[in-house]
Amino acid sequence: MARLLVGLVAVAVAFSVYALVDCILFARARVRGLPKLVWVFIVLLFPVIGAVLWFLVGRGRENPRLQPVYRTVGPDDDPDFLGNLRAEPVTDAQLRELEQQLAEIDDDPDAGRADTGRSER
Repeated sequence: MARLLVGLVAVAVAFSVYALVDCILFARARVRGLPKLVWVFIVLLFPVIGAVLWFLVGRGRENPRLQPVYRTVGPDDDPDFLGNLRAEPVTDAQLRELEQQLAEIDDDPDAGRADTGRSER
């Protein structure tokens, strides 16, 4: 009989702690009946009865209308992102420099190769 009583007390304490943690972490907008702080005090002052009341009365159901809808927007559809992309105009001097570098690479076929570190014998 004593073991049964100890087991019931352990279950009651665990249930009350679970209800208290759930009450503290629950979204304030979904709490029904009383303010959230009052529910915390009820669960603390009346451990088992307060926990049962919390789950039956205070804990509101999820309302899909109140849930925010998140939508992934690709960067090509985001006007803010596109507004921040401004390509710097290429000047004539930069174009001439690039053309000169390409011409040098075309003239010297070994210029693009990396040195392998081997010497010819």
